[in-house]
Amino acid sequence: MSLPLYEAKAELFRLLGHPVRIRVLELLQDGPMQVRELLTAIEVEPTGLSQHLAVLRRSGMVTAQREGSTVVYALAGGDVAELLRAARQLLTAKLSGQHELLGELLQAKGQSGPS
Repeated sequence: MSLPLYEAKAELFRLLGHPVRIRVLELLQDGPMQVRELLTAIEVEPTGLSQHLAVLRRSGMVTAQREGSTVVYALAGGDVAELLRAARQLLTAKLSGQHELLGELLQAKGQSGPS
């Protein structure tokens, strides 16, 4: 029996639910990177990064290619970068709304005097 689409989507978002994985995907938007470059850019233990990269690789979000003794990771396709852009747009809209609300609260506070 196949997994319902909504459950498959939920599993995808669970997979993306760790900051290290999101950071790896963000970094790889600029192009392929070696593991040591990722380690320099992300404050995480090598074993932790390795585990996160394995999860991303198994999910098909990144690819790994061995170049001599080095492994180079890259985004598996443009859809991953598009998903990250959509997330950025959603967050921008959310934070913009919060900023507007903060402005209204500060303005109301100024009109009513000190609280």
